[in-house]
Amino acid sequence: MTQETASEEKKRNPIVPFLRIPEDPKQEPYLWGSKCKACGAVFLGERIACGKCGDTDPLEEVHLSDEGEIYVFSVVHQTVPGLDAPYVAAIIDLPEGVSVRGNVYGLDPEKPSPEWFGKKVKMYTEKVRTDREGNDVIAAKFRVLN
Repeated sequence: MTQETASEEKKRNPIVPFLRIPEDPKQEPYLWGSKCKACGAVFLGERIACGKCGDTDPLEEVHLSDEGEIYVFSVVHQTVPGLDAPYVAAIIDLPEGVSVRGNVYGLDPEKPSPEWFGKKVKMYTEKVRTDREGNDVIAAKFRVLN
């Protein structure tokens, strides 16, 4: 493969640094975090020190769950071009003890309900745009589990 051919290949780039997109298309994208070896605290993405105990030994990378539950949500009525409104934006608690912000699909934003708190959701990924180099930009989103 020539360098010119390689530069023309389309890539799949994550929209946030804590989303990993494996090169092997058979592997699913996943969220990742850092785990403190001293106290076990887990953080979203990369950390150089533990925010809980202050340990500065290298933290280990951990693969985070793709399922969680809605901690808090908001219905967004005004948005940027390319994103339909209204939609449900939420903070999702993952079992590892970290939270991530994401849009939730499968809920009717015209009829918000207190029953949504604690609702189980599952992450999936989707192309949200194309960057200046022609690469796909991939985002994590969440679907309600029934």
